[in-house]
Amino acid sequence: MADDDFCCADAGASTTYPMQSSSLRKNGHVMLKGHPCKIVEMSTSKTGKHGHAKVHIVGIDIFTSKKYEDICPSTHNMDVPNVTRTDYQVIDISADNYLTLMNDSGETREDLKMPDNDLACECRKKFDSGDLFMVTVTKACDEESVTIVKAMSN
Repeated sequence: MADDDFCCADAGASTTYPMQSSSLRKNGHVMLKGHPCKIVEMSTSKTGKHGHAKVHIVGIDIFTSKKYEDICPSTHNMDVPNVTRTDYQVIDISADNYLTLMNDSGETREDLKMPDNDLACECRKKFDSGDLFMVTVTKACDEESVTIVKAMSN
């Protein structure tokens, strides 16, 4: 028993939940080839010789914007990621591109790095010009990333 390490624990909540593929809808989320994706296109084929209608799903990865496709029987379950979005005010951007963020209740966090894309340039430009702005952090499947940059209204 002394070898067991209980230093870290979580509630055991899953990062995904099952949903019948025929119940999925456009603009919803689904796991395609192991990636959390937003559904951009869906089509259902008619039942064929072997009796199953097939659902063709096209999705865009919510973090990398890569396109993924999958086809599965309409009666089968697919994993749907638990996606959360949180708004933060940007307080500081370090030299190594880590953000200092503050939420609505005044708590800060400094553990999120800017993504390596156009949003990073937009964040840096707004910060260097002294603009007050917020970012939306999207979390899914134990991964977090800044997905939206928006100006703060006074």
